Amino acid sequence: MSIQIHAVSQSFHGKTILKDINLTIEPNKIYGLLGRNGAGKSTLLNIISNRIFPSQGTVTLDEESMNDNDRTLGRIYLMSEVNLYSERAKLNKLFDTTALMYGSFNRKYANELADKFGLDLTSRFGKLSTGYRSIFKLIVALCVPADYIFLDEPVLGLDANHRELFYQELIETYSENPRTFVISTHLIEEIANLIEHVFVLDDHKIVINGSVPDILERAYTISGPDADVKQYTAGLNIIGEDHLGGITAHYVYGALADDRPIPDTVKLEHLDLQKLFINLTTEKKAAAHVS
Repeated sequence: MSIQIHAVSQSFHGKTILKDINLTIEPNKIYGLLGRNGAGKSTLLNIISNRIFPSQGTVTLDEESMNDNDRTLGRIYLMSEVNLYSERAKLNKLFDTTALMYGSFNRKYANELADKFGLDLTSRFGKLSTGYRSIFKLIVALCVPADYIFLDEPVLGLDANHRELFYQELIETYSENPRTFVISTHLIEEIANLIEHVFVLDDHKIVINGSVPDILERAYTISGPDADVKQYTAGLNIIGEDHLGGITAHYVYGALADDRPIPDTVKLEHLDLQKLFINLTTEKKAAAHVS
């Protein structure tokens, strides 16, 4: 029941957006899709949901093509920044329309969420602020009976309290009714404890694809006196570094040298997901490689 993205590439006007993307999205997991602005996250989600076609490659669900296939497309839902609703439509009427399209739309839960978020369902969509437009689209995404929910920058315009409420509701609905969520966002710190598996897009390619615990187990900060740190990290996969006075921090992703003793002057700690992402995707990296 997985979604398979095989050798997908995309170019617009001769500019490469995605290059040879290969991914498997499995049932009943919460994924993070991370990348800098312009990395191609939205393009990839639009390809998966059949809103645009790839220049090359295929997307299948249960080995069936997603291309104009109502049976497979009915099992996925993409919430994005693009506003597909009529500006004059009232929110309660948009719920009605969604229920007609998806059949078992959870109207009871949608009304409960609207009340929790303080969303007036008699309002017209065009009168909503950016934050409340996001809230309305999130409510729809949490209430449609799809197996795969893609959330592209889902908390755009939401204040801290509403973002926290959304994350709580996501975990609650996932626990009660497991399905797959793929969250594309730049607020990495906020979703780090939600996601089980992460994809990182950089330079048009997937540079990280794995479970969050496994990835963080391979990500290190190695700090101490400059000469000692350089000696210990020589030959390791250094993805970034910082300096303060005579103290140096090297950020390493990958295996350490098991046969190399760690000097007493050197401190070794695991990176968090946000710090790893920043160092993997910073433009100043040169020779670092991800494995």
